[in-house]
Amino acid sequence: MSSALDKFCGSVFWNSSFLAHADADLPVCFQQTVLVWIPLGFLWIFGPWQLLPMCKHKTKKSSVTKLYIIKQVLAVLLLLTAVAELALTFAEEARHEHPLPVQYTNPSLYIATWILVLVIQDARRFCMRRDSGILFIFWILSLLCGIFPFQSLIRKALQAPISDVPRFVLFYISYGLQLLLFFISGFSDVAAEAKEISKKNPEITSSFLSFITFDWYTSMVIKGYRKPLEMEDLWELKDKDKIKTISAALHKNMKTLLKKAQAEMEKRKRKKKLRESDLDLGNQMNKAQSQDVLVLEEKQTKKKKKKAKGDSKDFPRGWLLKTLFKTFWQNLLLSVAFKLVHDILVFVSPQLLKLLISFVSDPDAFAWQGYLYSILLFLVALVQSICLQQHFHLCFQLGVSVRASLMAAIYKKALTVSSTTRKESTVGETVNLMSADAQRFMDMANFLHQLWSCPLQIVLSIISLWAELGPSVLAGIGVMLLLIPINGFLVTKAKGIQVKNMKNKDERMKIMNEILNGIKILKLFAWEPSFEDRIKEIRGRELKYLLNFSYLQSISVFVFTCAPFLVSLASFAVYVLVDENNILDAQKAFTSISLFNVLRFPMAMLPMVISSLVQTNVSTARLEQYLGGEDLDTSAIHHDHIAGSAVRFSDATFAWEQDGNAVIKDVTLDITPGSLVAVVGAVGSGKSSLVSAMLGEMENIKGHINVQGSLAYVPQQAWIQNATLKDNILFGSELDEARYQEVIKACALLPDLELLPAGDLTEIGEKGINLSGGQKQRVSLARAVYSNADVYLLDDPLSAVDAHVGKYLFEHVLGPKGLLQNKTRILVTHSVSFLPQVDNIVVLVAGAVSEHGSYSTLLANRGAFAQFLNSYGFQEDTPEEKAAAVALVEDEEQNDEDTEPCLEDGPDDVVTMTMKREASIQRREFSRSLSKRSTKSFQEAQKESPKKLKGQQLIEKETVETGKVKFSMYVRYLRAVGWMFSFGIAMGYLAQYVAYVGTNLWLSDWTDDAQRYLNQTYPTGQRDLRIGVFGALGVAQALFLFMATTLSAHGSVQASRVMHQKLLSNILHVPMSFFDTTPTGRIVNRFAKDIFTIDETIPMSFRSWLSCFMGIISTLLMISLATPFFALIIIPLGIFYYFVLRFYVSTSRQLRRLDSVTRSPIYSHFGETVSGLSVIRAYGHQERFLQHNENTVDTNQKSVYSWIVSNRWLAVRLELVGSLVVFFSALLAVISKGTLEGGIVGLSISSALNVTQTLNWLVRMSSELETNIVAVERIHEYTTVKNEAPWVTEKRPPRGWPSKGEIQFIDYKVRYRPELELVLQGITCDIRSTEKVGVVGRTGAGKSSLTNCLFRVLEAAGGKIVIDGLDISTIGLHDLRQNLTIIPQDPVLFSGTLRMNLDPFDQYSDEEVWKALELAHLKTYVQELPEKLLHRVSEGGENLSVGQRQLVCLARALLRKAKILILDEATAAVDLETDHLIQTTIRSEFANCTVLTIAHRLHTIMDSSRVMVLQAGRIMEFDSPEELLQREGIFSSMAKDAGIVSAQTTAL
Repeated sequence: MSSALDKFCGSVFWNSSFLAHADADLPVCFQQTVLVWIPLGFLWIFGPWQLLPMCKHKTKKSSVTKLYIIKQVLAVLLLLTAVAELALTFAEEARHEHPLPVQYTNPSLYIATWILVLVIQDARRFCMRRDSGILFIFWILSLLCGIFPFQSLIRKALQAPISDVPRFVLFYISYGLQLLLFFISGFSDVAAEAKEISKKNPEITSSFLSFITFDWYTSMVIKGYRKPLEMEDLWELKDKDKIKTISAALHKNMKTLLKKAQAEMEKRKRKKKLRESDLDLGNQMNKAQSQDVLVLEEKQTKKKKKKAKGDSKDFPRGWLLKTLFKTFWQNLLLSVAFKLVHDILVFVSPQLLKLLISFVSDPDAFAWQGYLYSILLFLVALVQSICLQQHFHLCFQLGVSVRASLMAAIYKKALTVSSTTRKESTVGETVNLMSADAQRFMDMANFLHQLWSCPLQIVLSIISLWAELGPSVLAGIGVMLLLIPINGFLVTKAKGIQVKNMKNKDERMKIMNEILNGIKILKLFAWEPSFEDRIKEIRGRELKYLLNFSYLQSISVFVFTCAPFLVSLASFAVYVLVDENNILDAQKAFTSISLFNVLRFPMAMLPMVISSLVQTNVSTARLEQYLGGEDLDTSAIHHDHIAGSAVRFSDATFAWEQDGNAVIKDVTLDITPGSLVAVVGAVGSGKSSLVSAMLGEMENIKGHINVQGSLAYVPQQAWIQNATLKDNILFGSELDEARYQEVIKACALLPDLELLPAGDLTEIGEKGINLSGGQKQRVSLARAVYSNADVYLLDDPLSAVDAHVGKYLFEHVLGPKGLLQNKTRILVTHSVSFLPQVDNIVVLVAGAVSEHGSYSTLLANRGAFAQFLNSYGFQEDTPEEKAAAVALVEDEEQNDEDTEPCLEDGPDDVVTMTMKREASIQRREFSRSLSKRSTKSFQEAQKESPKKLKGQQLIEKETVETGKVKFSMYVRYLRAVGWMFSFGIAMGYLAQYVAYVGTNLWLSDWTDDAQRYLNQTYPTGQRDLRIGVFGALGVAQALFLFMATTLSAHGSVQASRVMHQKLLSNILHVPMSFFDTTPTGRIVNRFAKDIFTIDETIPMSFRSWLSCFMGIISTLLMISLATPFFALIIIPLGIFYYFVLRFYVSTSRQLRRLDSVTRSPIYSHFGETVSGLSVIRAYGHQERFLQHNENTVDTNQKSVYSWIVSNRWLAVRLELVGSLVVFFSALLAVISKGTLEGGIVGLSISSALNVTQTLNWLVRMSSELETNIVAVERIHEYTTVKNEAPWVTEKRPPRGWPSKGEIQFIDYKVRYRPELELVLQGITCDIRSTEKVGVVGRTGAGKSSLTNCLFRVLEAAGGKIVIDGLDISTIGLHDLRQNLTIIPQDPVLFSGTLRMNLDPFDQYSDEEVWKALELAHLKTYVQELPEKLLHRVSEGGENLSVGQRQLVCLARALLRKAKILILDEATAAVDLETDHLIQTTIRSEFANCTVLTIAHRLHTIMDSSRVMVLQAGRIMEFDSPEELLQREGIFSSMAKDAGIVSAQTTAL
């Protein structure tokens, strides 16, 4: 072979003596053949694939650009040089100068190659990325291989005159052109028509170089540094990353694989059935006849139970992972390739290190070898980092795509899922599938390749180590294996503590939630201290566990730090002790250390990967069960055209579950178009099921239903989306203004719109939280009316609204004269009063139609319907009239014309009720029941009305911290830790790293012994000393670290205690107005998430940051010790590093924020969809919702993808810094070869090889620390909120005050918040001792404000209140509040014992408590409870009825027995009986007290001594009820409305 090549180029092909010089060179023949063929071979193997785009007919060629022209011109010039060279050879042939074969072949090869390059560059015009990666790599190879002839020719030219000038010149011209082409292909070549696309996403058009270094992302990072990024700034996703494309591919694969899996499941079921039938036969044969029946029955029931269990278990298995693999196989293969290259290169570095050390130790080695090794080290590091980053990028991309496609699949499934499958999981569980399980897959994707890569790395490192140290390696590996169970033990211990602590956390959060929800009661009763103590006690327990957890952590950190050092100690000690001749030299020691470092990573990763796998396995099963569940079967609903029939039931029988009992039995009905049909029946007779069957939500058993035209559906429980009111009504249809207005008027929504802050553009909170029940129902009705369908299914829409509103809706919408008069309407109703006006009545009994016909026919029939009417019909009239009358007083802001109905208020949740009272003042300009929890700021409202009404925005928008975190926050945290602790921790870490540097220096000195005792025996004393000191230093290192972590455990718990304490005491001291303007969720978040961050995340981040920082400093220090010049190189690298860091951190932080902001809409929209499924299906809007889901997920994908790229962008740049550190430490070692020992070089380079990882970590930790320290800021924000007046002041009221109970208001004015109008406009009145005063007035007149003023929940804006001669504004709040008693409007109870709810401070004896209970008519009830007074009350008093809760509140008041009682009369649903009990008790027990009653029903105050009538914050009338009735004033007109004629007709 060699000789043939010698002939081919006319000189020697290979001779190793060429390299044995200081100025070595490669043989010319080698340069002309091998070095030419390597790049050309590469291009000819991979190049032709680049021509494929030309073969696709669909794609259009993009236009010519300047860059393209330059490239083609340069390629043509290259072609010309090759042609010239060939011509030269032929000319020589003509002159008979016998040119060599190589001079023909090489130019010919080049001509062909340059033509291929021209064609490839042209073919790339069919692609978006016009730059070819293959060409780019070809240019690199060509230039690298060209370096050798380049320097050979120059060296020859310098020694002697040039023999072959033309070829010499042509070579350099060609080399220069290739260099230019290489340089130019680094730029992105964007065609004119792709300009827009590249603005939206530069990645698509970026050049290959920019693509592998993520340089296209730089502009985003700069933008993020200049200003906080918004969603609009982020780039669009590539089409292949969009959820539509991904989920389409997934769906296709899923279909085929799922079919297979289902077939297998059927097989399993059949086998099981066969087995079971065999068993059954066996059982029946051999039993005595008499017992037979019994036993059999028993067996059958057991079987049934078992079967029910077993059936729910079985689902199509094992198809999900296959589907994912089939969908994403390209990504997986590519990332495997990158990872493989990287893993192999990881083991090349230690070998190069070994060569370098031997080079430094060998005085005779040639300098060029050292430089070669340095360059190789750099190149290996570079390629390794590029491969790794591409691998990670692919992994993360896979993770994101898998998560998104699973989310889409789950969402799609949710829209078609059958009711049986739907029942199996709650809404929460289904949302969990989307959030937790899909997220698991995303996390797993990043680990996936570690499954094969970790074992591979472990095997490779053990092989390499064996080559170095022989069997002694086993000692080191043994130590590693020993540490695994220790770590495992620590982890399980820590988990146990965590689980226990979660219980404390939950309990603390539960109480915190209650405190915030019932804060009003706490303030009115002055109970804050008692609850503060409860929380402190739980927090104490929590911190005790936390401390133990931190101790465990410090032990595991201690173990982990000891590990690498123990491993090397064990290996080296064994190696040296086993054999006299084994001498530890630098090559062995440092190669081994860098190999051990490589080994550490997979060893640590493997357990994590496995646990992650186990979790993913659980998720896989859950997802397979859900996605493989049955779909809704709507085959029984036909849509045929039948003349004269809108809906026809033919012998229809339906059940809720496949094998369940039929709920609708043999219904045969024909409903004519345009008729109004009422469906009536007792509770549970299947009225709603009939509607569900028509919607296709039920399982068909036999028969069918034919529905003609489109459906509209109003469910019993209104389903409201989190969108504007207008969007809720339009529900995806086009806006037709005239019709829209008509619908709103007919559905009685106009008065509501006046009250909502932004009219119909008001944003409705989740689940319609800022609307009352009736308003929701009317919006739901309006949606149906607006949709203009053919058939209307109305499931009892009038139950949630008041009687008179119901009447109005029936007249204007549903009835014979309403908007829907020409539509087919099927109305399920309980209300008898409308029945005479309907066309047809269907009476259901137990799921079957018992009779149907018109009202008169059915009455005449004397059947079930007539009985139904007799029992309900006559009772109905009276309460309805009464209700209507009372409603007028209760809550009506009367309009001028009486036709408009008033707004009704269902008994709302407590929060809304409180809000109603708080907001009642701004009632006219403000939503009447804006919920505290609706965090949505009304941005639309602000857009609409620039002159924003005062108080329109109740909830202030939460401030999102942007930009850099203030340094003061770190200081504040360290101050909370304590300066002594902080100093101790820092010192501990410093000492640890001093010991670490010491260990390494000692090792490098030890290895130099090999040179010192070159041909002598190694003294044993020396050997033992070396091992001993090495060990001692290592142990010291670990002990210092242990000290630091233990101190940090104490310090951080201290900080947690201090910060939580401050936060809690401050929140309990802030005034009521703060709670009205801040959503509870936001305050709870401070106590939950932010406190958690301070407890657990910040200490970890701080520790990691410190150790990374110290690690980097010590590494740089060691390199500088070896080669002092390195210090100069640190400076530019440091500056570069700092800038990259600053740029990155600000971008990354904002991207994380955007991710969490865009993620919650996905889940909330999903939750909404699941709960409103039947409505969406009924209207047939599945596509629209799918689309919406795709958009929300894509938005989130944008920020996640951007964040992933930002991480890769950073890593590539940092790894470049790391590679440069390695390169320069090696280069400087080569340069200062004579002065260095092998040991120190080994130390410096093996540290450098490790530095890249640490640099990466430091940035991560810095950005994590910055993200987390925000918690300190957020908590601090709530510790500085302005407090209310002090609880106790210098001036204490006298004992037994107030003894008489006289109250004087002197020109008293008050407002809710500084920026609002006055609520009470200067009230002056005297209330005498033991007087009973009723306070009445329309909503918003200031009745509730009066109580708030007495308790100083609101502070005076002018004037004063005097009680028994003492001005109440001069004493402490608790002194005041403990001496007044209130029975509040809504009975709030707290979880805890019954006794705690009555007397949280244990001030009273048991006898007194029992006495109070007796008077409150609760004694018998409580005595019957097993725990009596210690009966546990659940959260919010859920386990007591509303009436009982009200009585408990009465008992509280009786126990206090203060001289002044304020009774804020309950509007809540208190039954008449309870009401009667309360009234009589108050009359008898509080006879000698002053009682103020805030009345909503006039009956209750007709026997007061005087009545105060308030209007718009002023007293209009104040006299005895008799007097007021005779005066034709406000009071008498109110009384007329309530049907009260004289003062004698009292309440009951």
